[in-house]
Parts: sequence; structure tokens; C-alpha cells
Amino acid sequence: MLTSFWAFLLTLAILIVVHEWGHYRAAVSCGVKVLRFSVGFGPVLWRKQGVETEFVVSAFPLGGYVRMLDEREGPVDPSEQHRAFNRKPLWQRSWVVLAGPLSNLVLALLLYASTFWMGVDVAKPILGTPVMSSPAARSGLAAGDAVHAIRVGDKDWEPIESLDDINWYVSTAVLNNQSVQFDVSDQRGGHRHEVSLDLHELFGTPVDRELMRRVGLDEPYRDPVLGPVKADGPAFKAGLREGDRVLAVNDQLVRDASGLRQTIRASLAQGRPLDMRWRVERRGETIEVTVHPVIEMDGDKNVAKVQAVIGGPLDMIVVRYGPIEGLRRGLARTSEIAMLNVKMLAQLVIGKSSIKNLGGTFSIADMAGQAAQLGFVVFVSFVASMSATLGALNLLPIPALDGGHLMYHLFEWVTGRPIPDVWLERLQRGGLAILLLLMSLAHYNDVVRYWFHP
Repeated sequence: MLTSFWAFLLTLAILIVVHEWGHYRAAVSCGVKVLRFSVGFGPVLWRKQGVETEFVVSAFPLGGYVRMLDEREGPVDPSEQHRAFNRKPLWQRSWVVLAGPLSNLVLALLLYASTFWMGVDVAKPILGTPVMSSPAARSGLAAGDAVHAIRVGDKDWEPIESLDDINWYVSTAVLNNQSVQFDVSDQRGGHRHEVSLDLHELFGTPVDRELMRRVGLDEPYRDPVLGPVKADGPAFKAGLREGDRVLAVNDQLVRDASGLRQTIRASLAQGRPLDMRWRVERRGETIEVTVHPVIEMDGDKNVAKVQAVIGGPLDMIVVRYGPIEGLRRGLARTSEIAMLNVKMLAQLVIGKSSIKNLGGTFSIADMAGQAAQLGFVVFVSFVASMSATLGALNLLPIPALDGGHLMYHLFEWVTGRPIPDVWLERLQRGGLAILLLLMSLAHYNDVVRYWFHP
């Protein structure tokens, strides 16, 4: 919890400072006088007076602002009217507005590129046993399938280097109501073939951390080897020990850890776990034991467990690129994240996507904490995704956002006159109402997700 809190605050600080710094630098470059640069809203916690600008940190960190000299907000001394924002040419005012979200997009590009340059340990794209009755299981994908390339819809084949790549392309396909094709082989590279994965039934479902489980590809391949075994638990009582490799259960071959876990869960019959005959390999010898699972609560469901860690270590690989390729991939990932979020919001508005896709403060904090625990490179990648999201959503033509102000400027450019003050006030109120509604839905989803379905 503490990790999530500090990771969340750090993420917010980076995103807000970069966004407002973009506005600030653009304003200064255009000769606009900046009165205040604030990180956060509400009561001031810290302040520093610069030559002209007051820099402050305020109590509520969910945003920030740059206050510029403007005749629409109060009287301006005649000697400084040429430095007022409203007196500047239309293209300069538009540049000042655009610079905030553009700074977030540039930050995302550089952060993504830096992760590609530094390199990151990622799981090899080898699939675990698909969830039973899932689209992946029906497609014919199986434990141990190594994915070499993927094609979403009618696009070109894209090479796959990690499980993260698979998750990204599958999430995009679900959002766009497209099918996916996999170019797969066995783990040794043999039996190369193509598999089609129909995802149309998942269109409109939340693109969240449970999505890959609904697809059926939530677990990577792990050897069916036992880790630590709980003393006096079912596995221990049956004579199983850490390091045992499970070969078969009830005469059914076990291919990986995910398949073994599914077999254990499926041992429940009329609410009671059935005895299971396990055949395991231990130090080159094969032994057979009988295991009687116990019932434990997992969330809001009863599941059968043997109280032993199941699964060997992931097969990892370091993915690293050179300066040009890393920058190219950073640009591609930034644009993909930006477009993905815009499409998600658009589909939500027209009713083609569930409002459950919206996540609020608690969701972001949870993701920030998880990313921080996974290491520096993963956290940098998370901040990049949040920056790309912030930059893209701020460009939407919604009053009260930067995109809404650019919409006003477009009207002024077409008609030769600014939007009347009465309409400007109405649009701003409407935009704030939309944002408050979206924020309320997002935080309602968080409450349901973390308090009622932990």
C-alpha cells in the first residue's frame, strides 16, 4: 500500500510538472507574462518567488495550472498589455495551449525509447495451458506453443519477442473487435503453423488486468515443478516435496504449471475435492502418490488447492535496441497508446464499450505500485504510458481541456472572431460536467473493483 502511494505521487508529480512546464515554456517563448506555476490545487504548501513567476506546490495534487497575465481575468497595467495572453496572435495562443499535451507525448516517447535502449528482462512468448472453454482453448493453442509473429485483423504480420507483445496486440484486437492470427511452433521451433483466435465475443468487455484471462492466455508457460510445500498441507501429507516434477494426474499428462492448477481446481465434485493420483519425477525416479486437495476461498469462490507453490521459473530474455530502432519503437508505442485510449473513450461514449473500462485514482495507484515493485524499467514504462494517455486525452475537443481551448481557437480562425463570453461560459460548465461525470464513474468502478471484488 505504501509503495503504491509513493509511486502514485511520483507519477503524478512527473506528469503534472512536464505538462505545465510545456505551457510555461511556450508562454515565455511567446512573450507572455506567467504569474504562477502551480503543481496541484487548493491551499499552498510551498512557494518560491522567481523573477516574475511564483512557483507553488498545492495541497491537492490531481492536476496543476499556469496562470498567465490576461485581461479577461482582471485589469492589466497598460505598460504590460502587450504581454497579456489574450493580446497575442492566434497562432501563439494555440501554441501555448498545445505545448502542454505535446510535452506529455514527447516525454512518453523519450521514456519508452529509454526502456528500449536500457533493455528489460521479459518473459519469452511461450504460452501456458489456455483457460478451459476460453477463445484461446477453442482455437487450438496449447501449452508450450512459442509465438513468433502475430497479425491483428488484416494488418501485416508483426514479430513477437515477449509475452508483453502478445498482451498488447490482443488487447488492441479486443478493443477494435478484430480477430488475431498467431504464427506458432513448439518450444524447439518445430511444427510451425498458424492459429486463428476469434475475439469478437469479447468486444465491449473491459480492457483491464482480467482481459487476458477471459481470452484464455493469462499465464505464461512454466514447468510443472513444485516450489515450497506447506508443512502439513495436502501435498506434504501425500509425500510431495519441493523440486518434484509432476508428470501426470489421474493418468492425464501434465504439460505445464497452468494446466496442473486447472486440473486441481477441476477436482471439485458437488462441492467436495476428489482424491487425485499424481505421478511425479524426483531425482530421476518416478513415484506415485495420492493427493487429497482442500477447499479454500479465492475471492468469492471456493477452489481446490494442494497448498504448494506450483511452477518453475519463467524463461526470460533481455530485449534491447539501438538508438534509432529504440526511438522508432518509442514513437510507435506512444502513438499506439494514445490512439488506444482515444478509441476506448470514443467507444464508451457511443455505447460500444463498457463503462467498467474506466479506472480512477485507486486503479492508477494500484498499477503504479505494481510497476514500482517490478523494477525501475517497468516503472519507467508505466509512467510513459500514463504520459501518453494524459497527452492524448487532453487533446480531445472537450471544453475545459486543452483540446477544448484549441476548438475555440479553430472557431476564431474560421469566423475571424472569438467565441462570445456567454457561450464560452456555458461550454466551460458543460465540459466540467462531462469531466466530473467521467471521474465519478471511474471512481465508482474503483470502489466496486477494490472493495467489493478484491
